[in-house]
Amino acid sequence: MTLTVALAALAAVLALAAVTWVVSVVREDASYADRIWGPFFVVTAWTSLAAADEVTTRGVLVAVLVTIWGVRLAAHVTRRSWGEGEDPRYTAMRERNRSTFARRSLVTVFALQAVMAWVVSAPLFAVAVADHPAGLTWVDAVAGVVWLAGFLTEAVADRQLARFRADPANADRVLDTGLWRTSRHPNYFGDAVMWWGFGIFALAVGAWPALLGPVVMTVLIVKVSGVALTERRMAVVSRRRGHADYVARTNAFVPGPPRRRR
Repeated sequence: MTLTVALAALAAVLALAAVTWVVSVVREDASYADRIWGPFFVVTAWTSLAAADEVTTRGVLVAVLVTIWGVRLAAHVTRRSWGEGEDPRYTAMRERNRSTFARRSLVTVFALQAVMAWVVSAPLFAVAVADHPAGLTWVDAVAGVVWLAGFLTEAVADRQLARFRADPANADRVLDTGLWRTSRHPNYFGDAVMWWGFGIFALAVGAWPALLGPVVMTVLIVKVSGVALTERRMAVVSRRRGHADYVARTNAFVPGPPRRRR
């Protein structure tokens, strides 16, 4: 049953990727792929519930939490990138593959992200197909607290950064207050914590293998697309006052007190 649900979700996210790819080709902007990262999981959660034999309170709760996060993230990314044109990452890919980029992007950008989202969604499949325990347990309560802590950390950090960037006076400054005083990437840390919350929901139904989802998400955030990518970009382009000192005294990922300079 789990395989059937997972394959139904895979078909759904690939369909969303294909539709968005068509829009990106028409608009000549592959950045639309970033806007549907959150919605991939929303589609996965509700498709999994629809394909399951029985709908449980836990399944609905997880789907609602995924929806809250996915909609917020999509709105945030869309608002942040509105009117900015195509992300430089995709523009560089387009320049390297001018004649073939449209069809290449279907696989290397849209379908790849859909499959990654599908793999990360392992806890969602596990919860959707589980009918025992029928009611919520103390493990679900722990999962909910972890999810809320991660969600609020990500949302607050994104809000603090958006407000900072909206002030022209901060054009050459580094944000080192609020959550950004304790971590150079508190938004990504919150995202990872939130997905471990979903992993704990899977543990509530005994689905230990579903921890593959938060493990993969954490690796992607830290080593591939989140922290690592942003750090490389900032190392090349940042001319902000105090950036080197900020890097030296502030943890990259896990929040902690600023280090004293020797």
